[in-house]
Amino acid sequence: MKKIIGKWNEISLVKRIIVGLIVGIILGLLIPQVTVISILGDLFVGALKAVAPLLVLFLVMGALARHEKGKKTNMKRVIFLYLCGTFLDGCVAVITSFLFPITLSLSESAEELTAPGGIGEVLQNLLMNLVANPVDALVNANYIGILAWAVLLGIALRKASAGTKHAIENISDALSEVVRWVINCAPFGVMGLVFSTISEQGLTALLSYGRLIGLLVGTMVFVALVVNPVIAFFAMRSNPYPLVLRCLKESGITAFFTRSSAANIPVNMRLCKSLGLDEDTYSVSIPLGSTINMGGASITISVLALAAAHTLGIQVDFGTAVILCVLSAASACGASGVAGGSLLLVPLACSLFGISNDIAMQVVGVGFIVGVIQDSCETAINSSTDVLYTAVAEKWTKRKEGKKQGAQAT
Repeated sequence: MKKIIGKWNEISLVKRIIVGLIVGIILGLLIPQVTVISILGDLFVGALKAVAPLLVLFLVMGALARHEKGKKTNMKRVIFLYLCGTFLDGCVAVITSFLFPITLSLSESAEELTAPGGIGEVLQNLLMNLVANPVDALVNANYIGILAWAVLLGIALRKASAGTKHAIENISDALSEVVRWVINCAPFGVMGLVFSTISEQGLTALLSYGRLIGLLVGTMVFVALVVNPVIAFFAMRSNPYPLVLRCLKESGITAFFTRSSAANIPVNMRLCKSLGLDEDTYSVSIPLGSTINMGGASITISVLALAAAHTLGIQVDFGTAVILCVLSAASACGASGVAGGSLLLVPLACSLFGISNDIAMQVVGVGFIVGVIQDSCETAINSSTDVLYTAVAEKWTKRKEGKKQGAQAT
């Protein structure tokens, strides 16, 4: 038995999820009456629902507590590009979601929900969630309240002793490890979710997954080949495509298969060196980028949240969409370092529309079904832009310095 488990664990998670997906489809077609199989999907979603609130709290709190006040890194332009890129990616995802609305196969109907009345009600709910009791926020998975308390506690804990900060970091690491254990069960969870969908709705339900993958991947390709080059051009004022394509080729392709920005750091470091970039800059910017440069995650969060809203018949106005862009960009920065991190933050965006945590976690389950392709593309976008924006920031600085020297000479 141990040998079988060992062999199973040696297979990559992507391949195991594909196996779970295929087995779920076959079982759903052959034995739809054996409904007990669907409990695997319920257990998987339930486990994610249980650990996600604590994970968000301790990850954000720990990251803020570790920050050294007044530390100079000369990284202003790089960080600006990271944040600007993440925000614009979220905006593009919102626009494409409005142009090509997607509906998902969820078990609860729209009649069971009350949609927010507009931007005023959304803002009121947002502000009330911010000041929610922290214990109540954790119990009810109020992610906006959790995020607010995590930020406040993280800032307050900057003055704490090294031992306290280390303890918080250990708890964050422990929760991340628990999430990894849960994610390792994803093949069985996906099998149960797909079985449930196929047995209840037939093969036509898979069409919505195909559309969702098309929208996610199409948006990410547009970002990689249009949005990022535009950002690079405005900073460098020169043709950005040679640099963009090289970053995609040498960093993006590797990241696509590793599905980890952190694991791709050595690849990005070598690429920066071959591009002749300043080592003092990229030695800081590349590890930092793997944490906060999450444009791909911003796309995933926005698309899935709006897909949930469209499915439930919730009308999203322009003001709410703008808030979603900001929220998806901000929450995406906390998605790094956790397997399925962007998916676990989808409930945060869904809460903006008054969507319950139960339904939001069903959307997360759908995300895991399409995650074989989505997560690979998302990581490729995230990791390749770490190098791209580092190089662009350096060229931007040189261009500005060249202008100053020219002005002084005249």
